[in-house]
Amino acid sequence: MIRPKWFVTACLVILLVAGCGQKQVIKDVGRAPHPGGASLQAGEVEQQLRAEAARWRGTPHRMGGSDRRGVDCSGLVQQMYRDLFGIQLPRTARQQSGRGLRVKRSELKPGDLVFFNPPGKLDHVGIYLGHGDFVHTSSKKGVTVSRIDSSYWKKHYWTAKRILPL
Repeated sequence: MIRPKWFVTACLVILLVAGCGQKQVIKDVGRAPHPGGASLQAGEVEQQLRAEAARWRGTPHRMGGSDRRGVDCSGLVQQMYRDLFGIQLPRTARQQSGRGLRVKRSELKPGDLVFFNPPGKLDHVGIYLGHGDFVHTSSKKGVTVSRIDSSYWKKHYWTAKRILPL
């Protein structure tokens, strides 16, 4: 059966649009935009994250907040990923924990999301900076950098997820 030219053209347009949509889906699930499609370098990511963490440092904790007037842990992670890597993450720590690839604690790299289950609190998330440090929001200190191997965080560590292609 011979199809009219408009039908073939319409099918090609649909395939092209579907292909473009697929790129957006891949970005939304955690692929960082990077020239040439190459993986980001861990040192480059650490440098960017530490600079951004310094800009956020001291921002007060505010449940449900997502800006420099006040931010909670998942809002901080969401904003930093959006601003630095162009990646849109879900809003809550629980939803964020469903993204990316699970990473062993011993294999953490800068940019990995680290999750905790502190007592009497909702899930907690931060971003691993490298060399044992992670940035997160503390209810007392606001945005701060802590040691992942401190007795408190070691005790309440839950899991880690890799979003960036390192």
